[in-house]
Amino acid sequence: MRVPRLVGLMAMDARETAAAYGVRLAAPDRPDFPDLVVDYVVRQFPVPEAEVPRGAVVTVWFDLGPQEGEGGAGVREPRCPVPPGGGMRRALDPPDACGQRQPEVGVGIG
Repeated sequence: MRVPRLVGLMAMDARETAAAYGVRLAAPDRPDFPDLVVDYVVRQFPVPEAEVPRGAVVTVWFDLGPQEGEGGAGVREPRCPVPPGGGMRRALDPPDACGQRQPEVGVGIG
């Protein structure tokens, strides 16, 4: 029998698909796998369409959610621009909103 493609499916859909194909699922990174519903499968082994015996185990991994460390994009704050490169300045300009000083055009010497 061939392994179904499980990548991209939600946990509950992956369980139903695996049962329909006659394979068992294992999720080593998720001990709560039987209770997962909306987490998405991001990787599987063996790969889809691989030949396996009936009842073989297919290992799946899930995307980590925003509260689980590395997953999710989250909100990113804008980063201040990098200070301009060298050169001497006659006087320091007032800092901008990010606390960095921006040189006036034509003020540098050199």
